[in-house]
Amino acid sequence: MNKTQFERGSAGNIRIHVLPTTRFKTFAVSLFAGIPLQEDTVTTTALTPFVLRRGTQSHPETIEFKKQLEHLYGAGFGFDVYKRGNYQIVQFRMDTINDSFVQSGDSLLEKTFSFLGEVVTHPATENGVFRSSYVEAEKETVRQKLESIINDKIRYAAERCIEEMFKNDPYRLHPLGRIDDLAGITPASLYEAYQQWLRQASMDLYVVGDTSLAEIQELVESKFNLNRSSAPDYAQTISDIIAGEVQTVEEVLDVNQGKLNLGLRTPITYSDERYAAALLYNGILGSYPHSKLFINVREKESLAYYASSRFDGHKGIVTIQSGIEIENYEKALNIIKAQLESMKKGEISELEMSQTKAMIRNSLLEIQDSAFEMIAYDFNRVLSNKDRPAEELLRQVEKVTPEDVVGIAGLFHLNTIYFLTGKREV
Repeated sequence: MNKTQFERGSAGNIRIHVLPTTRFKTFAVSLFAGIPLQEDTVTTTALTPFVLRRGTQSHPETIEFKKQLEHLYGAGFGFDVYKRGNYQIVQFRMDTINDSFVQSGDSLLEKTFSFLGEVVTHPATENGVFRSSYVEAEKETVRQKLESIINDKIRYAAERCIEEMFKNDPYRLHPLGRIDDLAGITPASLYEAYQQWLRQASMDLYVVGDTSLAEIQELVESKFNLNRSSAPDYAQTISDIIAGEVQTVEEVLDVNQGKLNLGLRTPITYSDERYAAALLYNGILGSYPHSKLFINVREKESLAYYASSRFDGHKGIVTIQSGIEIENYEKALNIIKAQLESMKKGEISELEMSQTKAMIRNSLLEIQDSAFEMIAYDFNRVLSNKDRPAEELLRQVEKVTPEDVVGIAGLFHLNTIYFLTGKREV
């Protein structure tokens, strides 16, 4: 019964991925709905799940809606809105206890699908569109979330660096949309955008638990009333590489500490055979406490409050984040650049290799302890059209040599230097 690979199928033009297993006491259910990031839909798509969570046709009042989860023995329900590559993804999640652990005459899995199906396809409406009170309240929720970014200077600097890197690319858009769009959204316009989103989004439904592919296909057919004519695949997005042209952007705000962020582009993405080596590259550079950025910029030189890097394998970028004293800008930048050069020169110790592999190994092994982590990992396969089970990636990581890392180091091109600084005294 405990399978190690997801079984695949479809129903109602929704791709279905089921991992039958008795390892967990709950059913983990995730529905991913993705559409291309676009200026004219990014805000309505972001706002939609906030409104959907307020009520359904059967339970239009929010308090009744929440009570339905109590009737499911405290089932968990939530959603996220984020971007992967050039796609805006809405992910709904439910976590419901297995029937065998409670005294219930009904199938909790069936009730879970009834709940989720109605949330997505039969929201609370008035006069044929979304309830105006829900739309206005959730517009304010999204507005506050977007405004909060500027108060978090670490997040703000990271977002601004991305915006500058991708001025002519939809990846610059924040997955929660744009504040300026909110005022013009009406219940009718949002409902129309929602229906278009239902028809056009790529949809993947995942279930991990004591069930079968056939059972889930039946539940999707009966509980999701979707008028969809196709199940679009995700298209690959490759970052444009413009080697040699580095832009420097300085922005002044009322801050006491500077935020120095760098953005690098690379042609290596999740589907690339060199992906494992790219993970090692990023790990040695800045992902961990033993990484070059942390050791050399923060610990040895005491130039940064934090210094790290992050690799986005769906877009093909590495971003470096650091918090520094404003007057240390030149020195910190030079030392960060020196770390990038040292990677190209092959200045990689055996200890750096072994510690980085150990950290990646632990991360991959920990995935197996969480149903939702297993789902998140497998969804990479859908996004990239690259089937690489965690066990296979682990084997690939173990085989990476220092020469492999040096061989790809030249494929990470510095693109943008962004510095958030304070007002200088005259």
